[in-house]
Amino acid sequence: MNWFDMSVADVAPITISSLPVAGIALAIVAAALLAVGNEFQARGISKVSAKVDEPAALGMRQFRRLFKSGVWLLGTLSLGLSVLVQLASLTLAPLIVVQPVGVVALVFAALLTAWATHRLPSRRVVRSILICVGGVAVFVTVAALVAQQHPIQDAELIAILVVLGVVLLALGGSFVYFLRFSPRRAVPPIFFVLAGGALTGFVATLGKTVILRVQTVLESPAFMVDSATILTGACVLGLLVAGGLSIYFVQMSHTGNRPEVVVAGLTVIDPFVAVILGVTILGEAAGAPWWALILFVLAGGVAVAGVFLLSAAQQKDERLAVAASDASGA
Repeated sequence: MNWFDMSVADVAPITISSLPVAGIALAIVAAALLAVGNEFQARGISKVSAKVDEPAALGMRQFRRLFKSGVWLLGTLSLGLSVLVQLASLTLAPLIVVQPVGVVALVFAALLTAWATHRLPSRRVVRSILICVGGVAVFVTVAALVAQQHPIQDAELIAILVVLGVVLLALGGSFVYFLRFSPRRAVPPIFFVLAGGALTGFVATLGKTVILRVQTVLESPAFMVDSATILTGACVLGLLVAGGLSIYFVQMSHTGNRPEVVVAGLTVIDPFVAVILGVTILGEAAGAPWWALILFVLAGGVAVAGVFLLSAAQQKDERLAVAASDASGA
């Protein structure tokens, strides 16, 4: 066979054993690690940013200081473990089954906030958490019943890389616009949240494809540099680029946004992007009946609504706490 033959027919089929329950369990563990890591990193970045003249800036000097912050390093370790556990979950279940479970990280974040402030969650927060979890539970249950995995072909990997390239160009263009042509000549804080969440979705998708490709190579009798190997290398490169930029954007997100907003970006935008890629390119919902698609939309909408309600409830509780503190001080 020609080493550089781009024929899909020459690529060995990629198979995977699907264990949705185990994948969902690992995704929940990954969500907990994500919430803990985000909380610790937010504290570390807050301390470092407070020592500079421009708190919204996080340059190389501040990044070097972060590596001397124990709490930030602990958060980084937790986030790294979260990524590894999440990738492990993707080897056991379809992308559209495990990625939405990440929304549970916002619930863990709310519980961490309650523990740190020594205040029980209010009824508004609890109600929002139940709405969020309920929506995710329905979505994941339906996905586990109807989602299917099939061998990933070259055309699908190329499509993912092309979409990633378009997204990177769009983000780069937006970055230049905000710095050079926008009225404030500054990047809005929410941009980093949206960019970090979107690229994290690509990290999950590319991570899954790379894992499946590596499994195929290990199962083959002999290693050969062919079209599949070259494309796998391109996926690894895309994974590194998307992963590196997502890490940078997440760190920048902490300088101008509340921790729960950063978590919301990672746990809502990330699965949203990953699910779209899983449905439109990987075809994981190709055999789903019409009622399942309707439930996907409804359950996803309920989960997203729960996220916004949770954010609003936390903000209202903080305002009430500040007002009560001012009243007692007066």
